[in-house]
Amino acid sequence: MNWKKWIATGFGTGYLPIGPGSWGTFPGMLLCWAMQPLPPMLYALAILPLALAGVHLAGVAEKEFGRKDPGQIVIDEIVAFPITMFLIPVTWGTMLLGFFLNRLMDTIKLWPCHRLEKLPAGWGIMMDDLVAAVYSCLLMHAALHHWPHIVAWKPHFATMLSS
Repeated sequence: MNWKKWIATGFGTGYLPIGPGSWGTFPGMLLCWAMQPLPPMLYALAILPLALAGVHLAGVAEKEFGRKDPGQIVIDEIVAFPITMFLIPVTWGTMLLGFFLNRLMDTIKLWPCHRLEKLPAGWGIMMDDLVAAVYSCLLMHAALHHWPHIVAWKPHFATMLSS
């Protein structure tokens, strides 16, 4: 497998059974975590080259798979997750909620996501997820406004690990 297809398939996560998009979100969570130290403006500016690289990689992989938007391509989920978490503190609680909202918005595809899927090649693969990520980011900010304690939430096993 060439390196472009390897990245487009989320380092192989896109090949995992049952919900490759959900599996592909995990490398996006790592990317988001790595981007957290960036100042907000640099964080936002970093999204553009990531998205453009995603368009290219998704287009290359789509040609290799020989069909429109195959499920194994998850670069869209990888790039979308840092958008979901823009200006959100990274904690167990926010990452879990971000994952849920990101997958929900990608699944229900509010307007104009269905239209964007029809764009050619890598553009169609990427743009619907990036717009869905903007929706999930807005929902994250609303959730944190109403339930700020989400930031402090930890699963039980995380509490045991830190003891």
